[in-house]
Amino acid sequence: MSCLDCSCILRTQVESIEAEKQSEASSSQGLTDEPAVSWGQWTQTGDDHISWSSEISHYNLQVEIGRGCNNLTSVYLARHIPTGTLVAVRITDLERCSEEHLKALQNEVILSHSFHHPNILTFWAMFTAGSWLWVISPFMAYSSASHLLRTYFPEGMSEVLIGNILLGAISGLNYMHQHGYIHRSFKASHILISGDGLVYLSGLNHLHSLVSNGQRLKSVYEFPQFSTSMLPWLSPELLRQDMYGYNVKSDIYSVGITACELANGCVPFQDMPRTQMLLQKLKGPSYFPWVMNTFPRGESRIKNSRSGIDSGIGESMTHTLTSERLQTPKTFSPAFHNLIELCLHQDPEKRPSARGLLSHAFFKQIKEQTKGSMLSLLPPAIWDTQSQISAVVHPAAIRSESAYGLQKERGTYWEF
Repeated sequence: MSCLDCSCILRTQVESIEAEKQSEASSSQGLTDEPAVSWGQWTQTGDDHISWSSEISHYNLQVEIGRGCNNLTSVYLARHIPTGTLVAVRITDLERCSEEHLKALQNEVILSHSFHHPNILTFWAMFTAGSWLWVISPFMAYSSASHLLRTYFPEGMSEVLIGNILLGAISGLNYMHQHGYIHRSFKASHILISGDGLVYLSGLNHLHSLVSNGQRLKSVYEFPQFSTSMLPWLSPELLRQDMYGYNVKSDIYSVGITACELANGCVPFQDMPRTQMLLQKLKGPSYFPWVMNTFPRGESRIKNSRSGIDSGIGESMTHTLTSERLQTPKTFSPAFHNLIELCLHQDPEKRPSARGLLSHAFFKQIKEQTKGSMLSLLPPAIWDTQSQISAVVHPAAIRSESAYGLQKERGTYWEF
């Protein structure tokens, strides 16, 4: 698990945890002369302007909804007492963090504070209390796109819902690319959805800048310290680690894999041994077959790869499908299949840019089909605390976990 991948697997009620953290903060601050680090910002909710403070007593932690960073970070559903607003509070024990974890935390906090885009997750406040780092961010009532798959759409989402989710996420990705950053971890669990049906791209801890010494580089060569569970989304050129390096087009490949993930309810390559998956990606078949249980409208069965080479997305994985899936395959438009084919092109230079994707016929089609907000395509989000807890850890998500997980690794679907 990467440093800040927070798996929503817990339903621990919090009893007087604020007092415990305050006590530890007070004792720690008494032992050091260093001032606490903090920043906060104003946000507007309706006609109200909210100032997010750095006072622990202003946040009532109600339930633990996730952990990450090798259990160094806990994520809580909390209520901002002065306004009654539900927020997500992430608390990290800095004393137990390695230098690598601290660097990832610093990078994520700085980027979240400097990015200003409606489709990128923003941290409302950050402050230290003793050795604890508190990060306040919006609470996402629908959690992530991955959580939606597990809980409500185990066989995959509708094309209209996929289009709305990808449109928001790619808009955020385009903003990052224009500012010279490669995301490097674009996937369904890093696409968060608010109770208002707004889409936010998260996972900023793996971002890498293309700018060095004031110059924008054509390629970079650093290979991040990913968990092996991230490998299915990574592009061939990023995995290859050769003299050509990789650039923002590697994120476009991840968009294609994520589109397949949302369409099928599972991740391409997930049942394939890691070594075989790497070989399949690196050898570069001349044609990527369509996602495994979908095909363009008007066709009656899954087609084999025209190249005769199994890429790992198509025919090699059909044996894992249930008979129900094979009997009732979904149909998607030719525009959706064309989008996937462009994103998964083996040659990164032949993949479209994020900006180019936003003008693709698929998204024009989605805008015409969508009436009103995305909320009409989603189950209702109930705003009382207990219902929110149930929404975050839905029983169906737990039941489907073994079928969805990447081999024996626990998948994550509440990630920041």
